[in-house]
Amino acid sequence: MKKLFAAAAVLLLAATPVLAGDMEVSGAFLRASPKVANAGAGFLTVKNATGQDDRLIGAQADISKIVELHTHVRDGDIMRMRPVEAIALPAGATAELKPGGDHVMFINLSKPLEEGQKIPVTLVFEKAGRKTVEMPVLSVGAMAAPAGAMKH
Repeated sequence: MKKLFAAAAVLLLAATPVLAGDMEVSGAFLRASPKVANAGAGFLTVKNATGQDDRLIGAQADISKIVELHTHVRDGDIMRMRPVEAIALPAGATAELKPGGDHVMFINLSKPLEEGQKIPVTLVFEKAGRKTVEMPVLSVGAMAAPAGAMKH
């Protein structure tokens, strides 16, 4: 009987979802958008400290009608943006969403992104659930968050 309870306890613990608090987010920022722009991009680094493989499967924000995960792919001599279903986050690994690579795309902005704003963005993980981060809006050409940027 003890073995049965022990086995049930192990199965219950294995089925317990990992909390997004175990996803360490740092260096998050958005680029300011020109007044005529219809889209904006967000960047961040995610470290999976959950102990199990996971995936970033989406993001949500009130600043645009559509929020997608994107990557850049080479098409001949041209780099093009393409939506992706998910960004892999193996256990213990770090994923960098940065200019010229994977990023969060905000399409049909409700208004331009202005330098100095702070925008709440909810990241959606397949297993770890949701984690809301505050993303500062930096200059149009920003390539990285300032040193010492907030960790979430």
